[in-house]
Amino acid sequence: MDFSIFIHFNDLIPGLPTDLGLECLTRLPHSAHRVALRVCRQWHHLLQSDQFYIHRKKTGRTRRVTCLVQAHHDQPRHDKHTGSLPPSYGISLFDPQSMAWDRVEPVPEYPFGLPLFCQLASCDGSLVLMGGWDPASYEPLTAVFVYDFRTSEWRRGKDMPEKRSFFAIGSGRGRVYVAGGHDENKNALRSAWTYDPRRDEWAGVGPMGRERDECEGVVVGDEFWVVSGYGTERQGMFDGSVEVLDLGSGQWREVNGVWEEGRCPRSCVGVGKDGKLVNFRGLDPGLKVGVCGVAIGSRVVLSGSEYEEAAHGFYLVDMEEGQNRKLKSISVAEGFSGLVQSGCCFEI
Repeated sequence: MDFSIFIHFNDLIPGLPTDLGLECLTRLPHSAHRVALRVCRQWHHLLQSDQFYIHRKKTGRTRRVTCLVQAHHDQPRHDKHTGSLPPSYGISLFDPQSMAWDRVEPVPEYPFGLPLFCQLASCDGSLVLMGGWDPASYEPLTAVFVYDFRTSEWRRGKDMPEKRSFFAIGSGRGRVYVAGGHDENKNALRSAWTYDPRRDEWAGVGPMGRERDECEGVVVGDEFWVVSGYGTERQGMFDGSVEVLDLGSGQWREVNGVWEEGRCPRSCVGVGKDGKLVNFRGLDPGLKVGVCGVAIGSRVVLSGSEYEEAAHGFYLVDMEEGQNRKLKSISVAEGFSGLVQSGCCFEI
């Protein structure tokens, strides 16, 4: 391993050569970085550097976790003046390797709860949060926030070019892709955009062939799949087709008959061993209501309940097992059993 790029970091750990000190710090779990940043100036600069991130990735020390938009409380909140309020949401982390739970710091502009129905995407070391409804006014938002795990800080990104709700989202080739959904007047959309979090820039993508409200985004290889959805005049009548964007050419194509017509795809679309789409809803008797699945390699973290107001269960399933796949129950830490609205896989 070439340690020359770290030559200006000396005596990282007193008494150890620089290369051994670096290897020790490389093995620190992410949960310890918040404390490690405060140990000394050298550690602070090292842990926040691009070189350290690249080194961890090359040596296989990064770790894939799920980032979940999750309710803080299991039961709805109540206000003495306005009555029942929806639960507030934050971002939870689940590490399927250590089976540990953690939280991401709140977005400074929303300290008491994220925008409702906001979307998450992971892109080149950054966690991107966008859209949703203001939790107080229910107004659709165009706000974009980017979280850097190296600094444990949020920054405000450039706003989305259009207001849209319940859109498809995915990431690939260093960009975040959004498509479909509906505008503030409930008109279903065909338009699509791409966001570059490093440059903080938006660029237009050619429109899809049809309107797709309440669609779901899935990235398969170098393609962004926009699954199902419905047009303005077909409220709730979910389509059985997908539109596929080639991330290289920027061209769309439509594929029919790959999703069950009439079934909502929101947060419950996966890709099986055979490359076909899988509906996580109904995969187990405990996965009928509020189902959300987040792929993490060949495995998927699933959550949902058997019926309305039932306790939410959390499971791991290996998609490589084909038709014989079995669900493994996940032990949930206290305070992490709330409803999951959406999520993504992130490589820390």
